[in-house]
Amino acid sequence: MAHNRLGLLLALVPGLLHAQQPNATLVTPGTVPEVTLEEAIALANRVQPSVVQAQAAIRNAEAQKKVTVGNWLPNLNANSSAGYFYAEGTGRVDPNTGQFIGANTETQTVNLGLSTSWDVFTGFRRGNDSKAAKAGVTAAEASFANASYQQRFNTTIQFFTALAGREIVSVREQSVKRADEQLRAAVVRLHAGTATRSDSLRSVVTVGNTRVALSQAQADLIAAEAALARLIGYNGRVRAADDSAFYHPVAVIDTTVLLDEAMRRSPSVQSSAASLEQARAQYKASKSTYWPQLALGGSWTYNGNNANNFGLQNQRQASLSLNWAIFNRFTRERNVDLQLSNLQVAEANAADAEHQVQSLMLGQFAQLEAARLQIEISQQSLQASREDLRVVAERYRLGVATIVDLLVSQESLTQAELEVVNARFGYLQALAQIEAIVGRPL
Repeated sequence: MAHNRLGLLLALVPGLLHAQQPNATLVTPGTVPEVTLEEAIALANRVQPSVVQAQAAIRNAEAQKKVTVGNWLPNLNANSSAGYFYAEGTGRVDPNTGQFIGANTETQTVNLGLSTSWDVFTGFRRGNDSKAAKAGVTAAEASFANASYQQRFNTTIQFFTALAGREIVSVREQSVKRADEQLRAAVVRLHAGTATRSDSLRSVVTVGNTRVALSQAQADLIAAEAALARLIGYNGRVRAADDSAFYHPVAVIDTTVLLDEAMRRSPSVQSSAASLEQARAQYKASKSTYWPQLALGGSWTYNGNNANNFGLQNQRQASLSLNWAIFNRFTRERNVDLQLSNLQVAEANAADAEHQVQSLMLGQFAQLEAARLQIEISQQSLQASREDLRVVAERYRLGVATIVDLLVSQESLTQAELEVVNARFGYLQALAQIEAIVGRPL
């Protein structure tokens, strides 16, 4: 029975060793296109709906600003018409001339005209509309900057997720390789009678577990690269290009200076401040209906018909009109209250934007320092785990340590390698979040 179990184990080893090799179609470089971080950010800014929508908002705001400029100018209209009139009658004799007048009459007319009007006084509405439009452009531009940096942050995070996923796959491959080597050694020792079947069976289980972990890491990598492809408008998967600059932490940040800068130039703060200025101007403009409206108008018209051989007769008109809505059934009061409510909401949003920036910055400063410390600790832990595995492997070879000690040491090394990857990319993600808040690269 013992020989049968040993034979079965030896028969399983080649299959296990072959099956544990990584799927070449999933991780072989060159099977998917590769992009750098800056390329990914540029592509995402061209295709992501939030950025495209923000660009459209700038065009709309610029168009509204042009309209408010036009409100200071007179409007000009040209018109023309030609007509034909026919009337059927019974005919009669003119009592003065004695001539017979035909029963049917035909009249042909032509009209040419030019008219203009200009608002002399609008109750200060035009000035406030102009201020609101300028603030609207500023708000739209700030919103675009905010959308661009938020998209930059999202793309950066997804890029680093894909890059970290590839490193995790590499870590898992090394783990499988170590388990493979241990399984081979256990089988050889079992053949030589210096190890028990328990050692070999434990090694088989370890190979299976590492294969499962590698398979999951490959699946996570595929999902991360597919998500990155979606962000940049590409079908399928996109490989994140590695860069040595990612592994050099930035110098220590002056948090006081950077926080002050964020409070002044953060796109979210600038956008909310411009929206507040726009709401103030719109509130003032809504009160213009309490004032009288004064308008100057004029027209030039030329009329002619077939009775005078279409000789055009000139008609001119000038007018100055005053319109003052004394009472309009509380419609303007409703509009004023509505704009006041919008102003109060804008004030609350502007204050909250400043509080949010301060809160996020303080949190990210702490996160950045924690990630920096984690990098240092994980590097030390990795060195210790490598040395521990070397010692335990030697002790196991000498028969002093057990297979459990060796497998635990191998797993500890794998976890240490994963912690290094997670710490490094945790630092990069915290840095990207600060850049998105401030609105510039650090």
